Amino acid sequence: MAARFLSGRTAWVTGGATGMGRAIALALAEAGADLALGSLPAGSSLPEAAYAAQPDLSAFSEIRQAIEGNGVRCLAAALDVREDGSVEDFHRSAVAALGTIDILVNAAGVSAQETMADHDDRTWSSVIDINLNGAYRTIKRCFPAMAQKGWGRIVNIASTAAVVGYPRHSAYCASKAALLGLTRCVALEGAASGITANAINPGSVGTEMMRLGSLRRIAQGGQGATVEENFALIAAAMPQKRLIPAEEVAALAVYLCRDEAFGITGEVLTISGGALW
Repeated sequence: MAARFLSGRTAWVTGGATGMGRAIALALAEAGADLALGSLPAGSSLPEAAYAAQPDLSAFSEIRQAIEGNGVRCLAAALDVREDGSVEDFHRSAVAALGTIDILVNAAGVSAQETMADHDDRTWSSVIDINLNGAYRTIKRCFPAMAQKGWGRIVNIASTAAVVGYPRHSAYCASKAALLGLTRCVALEGAASGITANAINPGSVGTEMMRLGSLRRIAQGGQGATVEENFALIAAAMPQKRLIPAEEVAALAVYLCRDEAFGITGEVLTISGGALW
């Protein structure tokens, strides 16, 4: 199988400057795809109880250079998937710079840890808007061109939280469960047009997002006194006694973009080392 099997393809990765999105963007570039990646930049407003990785300008510059080091083109820019105008502007810029989108990876995400009875409405809405509505906004823009070409790959990064519950994570679990439903519907609508849509449910991946979550758990009296201790305790509870590397999630996402993976659509693929959460 050719190493550069995505040469001539253009991929859009939301949340692409950090964490799993960054790893996926790099893996797609290594496979030959041009990359448009957008992330919510540092300084962007989030509700106090919500948290997400928010890269600064140096992170955008670093990932662009790393992508271009693979001999492909890259657009790296700010993107707020909560705002329809931001998604529209980014999509227009990406198409103008790189051509229509062949591969869409929705990796932008946010979380919060609040009890149901005391949940802040703005926090709830923000989590749903980024994790679910953001994917809706990007898919609806990319779907027509994919259908016209007769080829498209959509990969939504969900979570094991989509299929199990966890205290203080109602907004996150609800948003990711809904993302699975969206994925299945898009897969059926695109099946006759050469488009596949799948979701990946990662377990505990040692990203900046997980670090921020650990800080919240520690502040709420959770396990460990430091992030390192919290990570170690989580890893010890995993069947494989390790956190999942972002690169393993990336490898699965890239495989789903192969022509040989065309028969895989509407599926939810879990990569959690055997853990439920």
